[in-house]
Amino acid sequence: MKVNRIVANVTTTERHKADAFYGDILGLERLMDHGWFQAYGSAETMRVQLGFGSEGGSGAAVPDLSIEVDDLDEALRRMQQAGVPLEYGPVSEPWGVRRFYVRDPFDRLLNILQHE
Repeated sequence: MKVNRIVANVTTTERHKADAFYGDILGLERLMDHGWFQAYGSAETMRVQLGFGSEGGSGAAVPDLSIEVDDLDEALRRMQQAGVPLEYGPVSEPWGVRRFYVRDPFDRLLNILQHE
């Protein structure tokens, strides 16, 4: 057996906020829309991991989601342009990533990162 896909699900009645944050700011595509349920992702192959920890590193909280991007400066610019407050960083960490934390519209803590 192999796992084909892992989907992180968030309960909300305000799906339009997902479109604005995950679609407009982060640039993910809406891959599915049933009206009552939307899924965002990329047509490109994306690696999926499940993380478990007692902290998020450098004393930071464990994030609900970690999203790796290819241009952290652009992601940061988009967050700032949209008025999304930073909760941590941006910072270069000793394990080789540059990252920052924000909260999505559903109060999920996101670790936005790029490998250095």
